[in-house]
Amino acid sequence: MIVRTLKECQQSPRRVVSENWESVRMLLRDDKMGFSFHITTIYAGTETHIHYKNHLESVYCMSGYGEIEVVGGKTYPIEPGTLYILDQNDEHYLRAYQDAPMEMACVFNPPITGQEVHDEHGVYALVD
Repeated sequence: MIVRTLKECQQSPRRVVSENWESVRMLLRDDKMGFSFHITTIYAGTETHIHYKNHLESVYCMSGYGEIEVVGGKTYPIEPGTLYILDQNDEHYLRAYQDAPMEMACVFNPPITGQEVHDEHGVYALVD
């Protein structure tokens, strides 16, 4: 059994910070569960270009408001209780509105190693 708290993960290398977001990677590839699990904060007033060419992701909004715009497609509002599923490696823009950050619970398949950040195309590299 694996037991971790958000607080202990926040105070470890499992917390990865970028200009627009921070992600606490609570479950990683080395845990050998077949997926990874993260609590991610999208900073208020930011827009992030993301294109997970190598990963599928499900994201559940716990707090905050924003939107996800699929490149060449529709824009969907995000609010607490919204789940979006990037089942087609959807290239998108993720925006958090100005009033508060969005707190998200995220699941990745395949699992990430823990230190990934988006490259210039919004992609996480696939690690063998």
